[in-house]
Amino acid sequence: MGFNGYVDDCVQWKKKFWALISLAECCRLPALPQSHTNQECTMPPPPPLLDDVIAEILLRLPPDEPEHLFRAALVCKPWLRIICDPGFRRSYRDFHGAPPLLGLLHRRMVIQGDPPARFSSTTSMPESPHPGSDGRRTRPLDCRHGRVLIHMWPGFLVWDPVTGERHCLPPEPKEIDWLIYSAAVLCAADGCDHLDCHGGPFRVVFAATHDHTEIIVASVYSSETGAWSVPVCLDNTCETYAQHVLQAVRESYYYIPYLQPRRGTVVGDAVYFTIRRGNAIVKYDLGKDRLSVIDPPTPDVYYITLMAMEDNTSLGFACFLDSTLYTWSRKMDTEEAAEWVQYRVIELEKTIPVANPNDESIVVGFAEGVGVIFVSSVVGLFTIKLKSGQVKKVDEPGEYFSVLPYMSFYLPGMI
Repeated sequence: MGFNGYVDDCVQWKKKFWALISLAECCRLPALPQSHTNQECTMPPPPPLLDDVIAEILLRLPPDEPEHLFRAALVCKPWLRIICDPGFRRSYRDFHGAPPLLGLLHRRMVIQGDPPARFSSTTSMPESPHPGSDGRRTRPLDCRHGRVLIHMWPGFLVWDPVTGERHCLPPEPKEIDWLIYSAAVLCAADGCDHLDCHGGPFRVVFAATHDHTEIIVASVYSSETGAWSVPVCLDNTCETYAQHVLQAVRESYYYIPYLQPRRGTVVGDAVYFTIRRGNAIVKYDLGKDRLSVIDPPTPDVYYITLMAMEDNTSLGFACFLDSTLYTWSRKMDTEEAAEWVQYRVIELEKTIPVANPNDESIVVGFAEGVGVIFVSSVVGLFTIKLKSGQVKKVDEPGEYFSVLPYMSFYLPGMI
């Protein structure tokens, strides 16, 4: 950010801050005229603003700019006490709903190598030191429920950038001799609404294409047991997968089900990944410990993203065809009878800036629970809100294949 941008931010913060102070002052009793002396004054001084009123005002500060609450906490000790109270944190979370986007990591295609070891903040939250900043080889795999999953050879790391908490995981089971893989991290706390997950149990789902047997395998790590589950395989007992393999073999004789190294998607009690050929969707059912395959709505597009729709019972699919963004939705609680239904069609030809009319935009990720997808172009990385079509630039141009958005509340008292 340049000097002018910094000055503009300071001016905007000052306006918002004094608007907050003015609103607070409106709740006070009127002051006595200056002509009254202490001897003449029979009325007591105006009482301080009630804590409940202050809390209600502070609740309205937007969560996508954490600096607002941090600066408000520095106004005085009573405000600091209110903001750091666990009850205020719960109320703030409930009032705003889905947590805001605080930062990004991303994955590249295998041939592009691993991205730089950097957590890119999209707000005023300071950039947290990346676990790979000491030179160790790292590969970010997923961000979800307040956690970041990183492959740190030979094992894995689950990291909370807000609290700094870290959990080291053992390597995947030896039976999984992988060729290519993906993984997802998710909260395992019973009854959690996943709005503000920090601490508590978690699970990691690891799925991979086997290096020698041309199958897809999966295993789950539980923080409660400290161990990986027995791997399960995707084979021809799944009718959809059997048809997928048969068609591939007819076309090329030899076939490897290449699991895309994209971020996984969690909907309900299942995790979803994609196979490169035809965008076939691999489903791992956590409750049944079983792998299966779902046909996609369109097989002929390379850059796609899966996403959890806002109702969290539907699987979403998004891709570009020319300059138009197409999205589909599929209810997953009635899978046997479920069908893909076109959700939104958004024309972006004049919405996302381009350096050249022939430049193509590609969809590279999603943000769960808020109906936002990420689009990469030669101009930068953008978010698009599916309901409104609003576009916002969040990062500079780069080699993005799968964006990993870190979403969490960031409040005083959490660090």
